[in-house]
Amino acid sequence: MIHLPVLFEDENYLAINKPVGVMVHKTPLERDPEALFAVQILSEQLGIKVYPLHRIDRPTSGILLFAKNSKAASLLQPQFAGTSIKKYYLSIVRGHMPDEHGFIDQPLAKDLVYEKQPALSEYWTLAKSEIPYASSSRYTTSRYSLVKVYPHTGRMHQIRRHFAHIRHYIIGDKTHGDNKQNKFFNRQFSMNLMLLHAWKMEFNHPIRHVPINMKAKPPEHFKETALHLGWPIETFDH
Repeated sequence: MIHLPVLFEDENYLAINKPVGVMVHKTPLERDPEALFAVQILSEQLGIKVYPLHRIDRPTSGILLFAKNSKAASLLQPQFAGTSIKKYYLSIVRGHMPDEHGFIDQPLAKDLVYEKQPALSEYWTLAKSEIPYASSSRYTTSRYSLVKVYPHTGRMHQIRRHFAHIRHYIIGDKTHGDNKQNKFFNRQFSMNLMLLHAWKMEFNHPIRHVPINMKAKPPEHFKETALHLGWPIETFDH
């Protein structure tokens, strides 16, 4: 069993830096016998029952917050339904983003059965790069952007779908991404994981009534890919 790195812990809450490939908890749809679940791992690691307060996708790394008891969970859970909890993501996407700061305002449906719901993502372009390798037959070079993203709403796969909508696909996204780009990164850099990381979180502690700010370092594959593109991640670590 793997060990999950703890970013923050007090008597009521704890946060981990979730590795890629770990799911939050078991679901009826998950049939992979090798699947890893954060709830199960943490319960064994800490010797207590933990209560997940939100979700991040299996291929996404980064901050995942839990409560240590049901009362603490019920006190903080409502913040996730509103806008008082701030979650910032770091991602590498295809192409040069058109603006240094902007919004993607595109309604999203859970699936084909459901009506579309409002969905808004805010982004900041932290860096741009052009490398002398062809990722397609149209151009002799390839362009990429490093972005910070704040999802104002919490729709399923929102960030991944929003960047796909504007055709700045997240590198390594096998569901909503660009298969040619994914193959290029695997071939050129031996990298086949998704480059989306839950980077920072801010919330008001509902019991201690103090602001909590935390940050999760990006995983090695993210940092190494950023270096290939000319971006030491530490440069943006503020």
